[in-house]
Amino acid sequence: MSTTLILADVMTLITHPATLVVIAVIALIIAVILFNFLGIWVRAKVADAPVGMLTMIAMRLRAVPVAQVVDARITATKAGLQLETDPIEAHYLSGGDVNHVILALIAAQKAGIHLDWNRACAIDLATKGTGKTVLEAVKTSINPKVIDCPNPATGRSTIDAVAKDGIGVKVKARVTVRTNLDRFVGGATEETIIARVGEGIVTSIGSSATYKDVLENPDRISKTVLAKGLDSGTQFEILSIDIADVDVGENIGAKLQAEQAEADKRTAQARAEAQRAQAVATEQEMRARTQEMRAKVVEAEAQVPQAMAEAFRNGNLGIMDYQRLRNIQADTSMRESIAGEKAQEGK
Repeated sequence: MSTTLILADVMTLITHPATLVVIAVIALIIAVILFNFLGIWVRAKVADAPVGMLTMIAMRLRAVPVAQVVDARITATKAGLQLETDPIEAHYLSGGDVNHVILALIAAQKAGIHLDWNRACAIDLATKGTGKTVLEAVKTSINPKVIDCPNPATGRSTIDAVAKDGIGVKVKARVTVRTNLDRFVGGATEETIIARVGEGIVTSIGSSATYKDVLENPDRISKTVLAKGLDSGTQFEILSIDIADVDVGENIGAKLQAEQAEADKRTAQARAEAQRAQAVATEQEMRARTQEMRAKVVEAEAQVPQAMAEAFRNGNLGIMDYQRLRNIQADTSMRESIAGEKAQEGK
């Protein structure tokens, strides 16, 4: 009798409208969960990389793409990498690219390169916004890349330097580098490699006695530059520096000497012009002084008659003295006239 009553109560409770609503809501939630996550859950289970249903629901609530994270874990597991969903989810929330990180780890593992998850994530975040990826860094570590020096994008095709004999030399180099994953985060980029190699080439050519030494032994440049350890503190390890092309440029020494001679010529001309102007000024000054002296002479000669008149009045000069003075003046004038005529005849 009690069992019958219990069953009747249960049926009454189940058929109650509120209970039916609750059951319907629960069934709907289960259906939505199965619709969204059942395929992913089965795929992970079959791939031997199971992910719990509650874990996937929590990822969806945190706005994390469940399929991307689960597929990344499946890929890592199939490649022999033991990764849980938490670090993959954390890297996605940090703004990283989980697919590139997984592929980079797989490539490094296959190539025998030591690269752990944390370093791979750090490299991925460091390359964000630079146009490069952690996968490219790993590939460059496996397959070295060639960097042109100078970079053609800068508008220059050769590195120009001058030997000790003044002859210019134009060089084009190619640098083979391999990514150093241990120094990738915080290391200098390709621009630093190009700048250091260019500086080393210029220094090596500048220390050569003649341009012929550079043309005869271009490998000496690469050996000298490579021995300087230019990859220190950079993201790369320099494997080789090869001189791709060497051309003879202008005679910079002769050009500089010609320009210096022209500058010296202009300086000398300027000094000569200054001296000529000074001489002209001095000549004009002397002419002015001559005219001044002549004026003083004329002034003094004008005072002679006055002085003679004063001497007559004071009795200091007699008539005979005056006559003798006139005779002397006439004799002097005659002598000057005769001397002038003889001078003309001599000419």
